[in-house]
Amino acid sequence: MRCVLTDFRIQIGNIEFKNPIFTASGTFGYGNDVPDFVDVSKLGGIVTKSITLHPREGNPPPRIVETPSGMINSIGLANVGVDHYMREMVPSYSTIGTKIIMNIAGSTLDEYIEIIRKVESISSDIAGYEINISCPNVKKGGMEFGVDRSLTAELTRTLRTLTDRLLIVKLSPNVTDIAAIAVAAEESGANAVSAINTVVGMSINPMSWKSNIYTVFGGLSGPATKPIGLAAVQKIFHSVKIPIIGIGGITNSLDVIEYFLAGASAVQLGTVNYQDPSAGEKMIDELETYCKDVSIDSISSLVGKVKN
Repeated sequence: MRCVLTDFRIQIGNIEFKNPIFTASGTFGYGNDVPDFVDVSKLGGIVTKSITLHPREGNPPPRIVETPSGMINSIGLANVGVDHYMREMVPSYSTIGTKIIMNIAGSTLDEYIEIIRKVESISSDIAGYEINISCPNVKKGGMEFGVDRSLTAELTRTLRTLTDRLLIVKLSPNVTDIAAIAVAAEESGANAVSAINTVVGMSINPMSWKSNIYTVFGGLSGPATKPIGLAAVQKIFHSVKIPIIGIGGITNSLDVIEYFLAGASAVQLGTVNYQDPSAGEKMIDELETYCKDVSIDSISSLVGKVKN
């Protein structure tokens, strides 16, 4: 039985995506500034870097350091701000060939509200929002919403009243009970959750005795985080009915399969995009081969089927 591209279609909320391979926020720019050799139309979707109400320069350098099987970043949500984004970036989405999910971040509830109101006031080709409540490398911001179930619920419930577009809540692994936060998001109107954001980490220069990151701590991503991401997805899968988008350490198609078996309905590719911006395209082709080899006619049939 041959697995063809149409067998990869997935549904999140009222939106159908051509396949479950998305890019992760912060690793693919704004979606309209990728290399010419990358065919973004083959991707299921692109998640933009985090957009804030006002432009942000981010944290001072050094703010990226390579680590064993990964990297630590402390970019600090550097971005152009929502007004510039809507004016200069969004118009190109009508011809990009795939769906755009806008990642938004705020320091307060009012900032999240104002961002969405600005976007909703203008007709655009944005399919939905990924709500960043889990960035570990800013001094003040959404992270406080991501570690408190009641704050997650309040934020999600409020934003749900402002838009009919997809609401995807991005969860932090740096919490005691990630499944409880996912339940709060689901009960408050989220269409899906994405997990995980980066893991708090640190890197030290043993010769200078100084931190390799200006802000001391940053967010660890890359292959080292895959076991953490898989465990988070499995815990969430047994607690919610909405789709889960798996994130963390995906470098090949077999990693994608692992996330599906753990309970993900889609995945986001992050750090691997720095090594190969066309990684997503290649994984889609590899998944077709995998499906053919194991006689699977729909990748969705793998969701949550890990044999525990």
